[in-house]
Amino acid sequence: MNLIGSKTMETERLTLRSSKLGEQKRLWEILMIPEVNKWYLVGAKRHANNPNHWTWEIQEKFYNSKVDKSDNNDIFVWSVFLKPEYTNSGYEEVIGQVSAQEKGEDINICDVGWYMDPNYQGKGYATEAAKAMIDYMFKEVEINGISSGAVKYNIASCKLFEKLGFNKIGEIEKESPYTFYDGLLTFSKYVLTKEYYFNNENNRIRR
Repeated sequence: MNLIGSKTMETERLTLRSSKLGEQKRLWEILMIPEVNKWYLVGAKRHANNPNHWTWEIQEKFYNSKVDKSDNNDIFVWSVFLKPEYTNSGYEEVIGQVSAQEKGEDINICDVGWYMDPNYQGKGYATEAAKAMIDYMFKEVEINGISSGAVKYNIASCKLFEKLGFNKIGEIEKESPYTFYDGLLTFSKYVLTKEYYFNNENNRIRR
């Protein structure tokens, strides 16, 4: 495994860059949208009913800390930007985030995740960004496999795992880790090996 950090990547419509301070407030705004944070935001549930905790004035400290660590060679988190020629404004716009992280003791097995501004969903941007990240993790970081998952009822995320070539290996029911959701949830578990990914790459939808 090569610890080389979050290098800048470009796809047809997107630029993926390590976290910088300039886009963090917008990412915070996206994450505060209920349909986004319902299946993504993991944090202390004691803050769920405390609206003051989620204000930018409080959250800014966390985002500053995130940026301070963003260029570490063991951090794999990218802000996803839509290129100017694809925006209505004519300027580059941040539309979400993708990330990979160590999971357990085997550093070759990484958990992956993503979230996107709902205004930009359904256009293939999440697929494009996630595929770029997975290509990078297998080709350049040289991990051997990915073990990840999503809530069974998070249909869009489960479909994306399958589109990217992940194999579903089962389901597990457990207490929700998400800040704004209480109770039991069923999670679909997915795995993807480097060998399988590249052997089947030509059979998958590119975007």
